[in-house]
Amino acid sequence: MKFASPYFDRIRVKPEDDRRAQARPGMRVCGFKGCGCEATHRAPLGRDREGEFVWFCLDHVREYNATYNYFAGMNDAAVAAYQKDALTGHRPTWSMGVNSWSKKGRRPEPHVDMGPRGAADPFGMFDGEDWRPQGASQAEPEGRLIRNAERKALTALNLDIHATAAEIKARFKELAKRLHPDANGGDRSREDKLREIIQAYNYLKSVGFC
Repeated sequence: MKFASPYFDRIRVKPEDDRRAQARPGMRVCGFKGCGCEATHRAPLGRDREGEFVWFCLDHVREYNATYNYFAGMNDAAVAAYQKDALTGHRPTWSMGVNSWSKKGRRPEPHVDMGPRGAADPFGMFDGEDWRPQGASQAEPEGRLIRNAERKALTALNLDIHATAAEIKARFKELAKRLHPDANGGDRSREDKLREIIQAYNYLKSVGFC
């Protein structure tokens, strides 16, 4: 085919700039500086600006997304705190029985004797039992609040909910050494399990368990 042929102009491949859809009158223009193409894709503006977006053409939204980081400007402690708060949907939480009126203005509870001495026992079920009066029960160690996320992390480390900080650290070191490829002749088949216990330990550390 001759280059001067009118058919040549119809089938020639246009340069990249020519193939981009230029914004038509009344259409949204790409938010990238100096770009006049039609904006067809939206991208989030970032943290603390949820629900707000900027519009780009296809090429520039890809470039924007490749460098987008929601946690930009936050240190590791702030990221861990954000992730912990996300477990409850960033809503405030309180311990059981703790209210704004729990210490001031609350009327005292009426004293009720719930022991066997204060109830009828026609069948003698409680005879001979060593019952202590109310308020004189043997002190038990205060338990910590265990949520599903903490329980799952402890299970990953093969520990129960009563594990101490020292036991958690010791178990993590033991499993990390056992599962590391260097301890298995370079075998990387157990890397998924190693990654799981590292994530579990980091989470328990971020919430103050160790």
